[in-house]
Amino acid sequence: MNIQEYNTAVKTHSDGIYRFLLRFCDGETAKDIVQDSFEKLWIKRELVEGNKAKSYLFTTAYHTMVDKKRKDKRLDFTETLPATSANFTLGNPDIQEVLHKALNTLPEIQKTLVLLRDYEGYSYEEIGEITNLNPSQVKVYIFRARVTLKNHIGTLENVLG
Repeated sequence: MNIQEYNTAVKTHSDGIYRFLLRFCDGETAKDIVQDSFEKLWIKRELVEGNKAKSYLFTTAYHTMVDKKRKDKRLDFTETLPATSANFTLGNPDIQEVLHKALNTLPEIQKTLVLLRDYEGYSYEEIGEITNLNPSQVKVYIFRARVTLKNHIGTLENVLG
């Protein structure tokens, strides 16, 4: 990969990687992971082909995010979340909010796969490369995630009512 291909990768893929990471972490952490991913690409630029930059960046960002979450879990083991009661307002809930809450009920791997497939538009094979799963496993996890989401969200009347 040459400097021009690297700069093109930055312009083309930084927003997509950032949006992907925002589903899992706060904005500052997502920015840090994006920057780390591009730094790792720069270090390995001679080993990565220009047309493989997107896959390399998403894979690197995904693994960095997983490592950070694992590290944070170890550090935050004493922190407990207070029990909160749900506050419902009259009127229609924001569909995006409903989907976001439903996604957060999924196991981490299923959430990741659904986001890569349905939000980012990756193929099963590309997702397999990013997550180190074979395409059959990817399909099974996505199917299970969609069933869980369907059961969680239920019917439109349940969401709006």
